[in-house]
Amino acid sequence: MASRRAFDIRHQTGFPVVALTCFFLLYLPIAALVVYAFNAGASVAVWQGFSLRWFVTAWNNEQVLDAAWRSFRIAVCAAFIATAAATMAALATTRTRPYRGLNAKYAFINMPLMVPEIVVSVALLIFFSRIKLATGYTGLGYLVAAHAAFCIPFAYLPIRARLEMTDLSLETAAADLYATKWQAFRWVTLPLLWPGILAGLMLAFVISLDDVVITEFVKSAGQETLPTYMLGQLRRAVTPEMNAISTVFLLISVGIVTLFFIVSRKRT
Repeated sequence: MASRRAFDIRHQTGFPVVALTCFFLLYLPIAALVVYAFNAGASVAVWQGFSLRWFVTAWNNEQVLDAAWRSFRIAVCAAFIATAAATMAALATTRTRPYRGLNAKYAFINMPLMVPEIVVSVALLIFFSRIKLATGYTGLGYLVAAHAAFCIPFAYLPIRARLEMTDLSLETAAADLYATKWQAFRWVTLPLLWPGILAGLMLAFVISLDDVVITEFVKSAGQETLPTYMLGQLRRAVTPEMNAISTVFLLISVGIVTLFFIVSRKRT
């Protein structure tokens, strides 16, 4: 009797049609947004010729530049903090013998991925509001802390995956050669872990850069980031300037995510 062919979803009847339909419905609105960013007129529905007018308008808008610069600073700080914390957490949960409660710690670290972001935002709002009342400080530190806390699991996953792929025999060999724990980490573990750390850093950066919900709840007056500024403008009127800003944002995000996949696939 002929052996049965292994199941492959790609060979199922109608799969190409369903897949193409899903991609079409998903990316058509994005494509329309990008196209109308180059519209010469003020309409986002009627094409009136090709122009870079709205990109120039956005570049000359001081509010846009101020919000973009603030978003970048917050994202850089949050990404480095989250990546440092995620690296330590990954080392603590992989370079140890299995023990009772290890899975609970793993679930706790990844909880922001499972809990709705609105719940995290409300919790952070309540927590930071108490600190603001007690200290009187209303700076960007709250946004950095909130973004860093939310981004930790995004940085943790690629770093942990990299550690799990690393051959422990190399670290064991370093210990046999009388290397201290710090020396083994500095000269063996860290070089092998760099691709995972860079991937986690880039992923945390793009998550922080794009965040709206947490920022909207935690920010104080005059602390608009680019996503929250765009949200506020869309409540008033939709113009191709928002399309132009979104297009630039899209290109930055796609570039960072592409680098993330390239780095995460790198092998030693």
